[in-house]
Amino acid sequence: MTTVILLALTGLGLAALYFLVASGLSLVFGLADVLNFAHGLFLGVGAYATWWAAGNLPGAGSDGFGFVVAVAFGVLAGALVAVLVELVLIRPLYSRTIEQVLVTVGLSLAGVALLQATWGADARPFPRPEWTRQVTSILGANVPNGGLLLIVAAVLVLGALLAFLRWTRYGLVIRAGVENREMVTALGIDVRKAFTLVFAIGGAAAALAGALGSVYFGTVSPGQGGSLLIFAFIVVVIGGMGSVVGSAYAAVAVGLLQQFVNYYGESGLGDICVVGLLAVVLLLRPQGFAGKVATA
Repeated sequence: MTTVILLALTGLGLAALYFLVASGLSLVFGLADVLNFAHGLFLGVGAYATWWAAGNLPGAGSDGFGFVVAVAFGVLAGALVAVLVELVLIRPLYSRTIEQVLVTVGLSLAGVALLQATWGADARPFPRPEWTRQVTSILGANVPNGGLLLIVAAVLVLGALLAFLRWTRYGLVIRAGVENREMVTALGIDVRKAFTLVFAIGGAAAALAGALGSVYFGTVSPGQGGSLLIFAFIVVVIGGMGSVVGSAYAAVAVGLLQQFVNYYGESGLGDICVVGLLAVVLLLRPQGFAGKVATA
């Protein structure tokens, strides 16, 4: 029983990491119709910016409030890079899907190369609070605090996104734009500002995933974003394009499936089962768990 509890909670921690990456991807595709393969770059920027800030930014550090400052710096860096990418590279290519894919794939590769050239290709130890290295006993299972931190962060981000989408003017514009972008434009609303805002939100969430994911793994590396992006895309497709809640459900399913199968089966079998789940969903319910809905 203790093993099941441990696997369930560590699986939820992995699911939380996938959700933080997938939530921004889902919003960007739902509103702007952009398959952003450079989303992993925002994660990498957030992770390395947090790593750099912890050792160099005044007031930042690897423990206590200093760590919060370092993570905030990383999240801001990820959001700014996302806005810059949208304004300079994506905005001229709306409604040109092939060009979008080529540009974002190229940017993803260039971003990894830039991170490698700046900080090297090897993984570096990530500065993290001492308490995240410890475990908490829950119903007899010793659960890593880093995973619990991811779960708390994902729940807070999900709640903040839903509150923003339901109770703010720009949130309503985004929800309406996901349902019918042409109607929103016909009403005289400039959806381009909403596009930029969605990219900023997605970049911030991915950067937070990069920072907290590095706390969880204990290291930061240039290719970290790319490996997580694969599972984030799977989560988005399973959950339903444009649905934040659907992404949350799908992330839980993927994280738990991966964790339990990898433990009780052969190593790597969990990843294969996740791909199998994706295939089943595409065959039986191609619109995903939540379908093409606004995000609630």
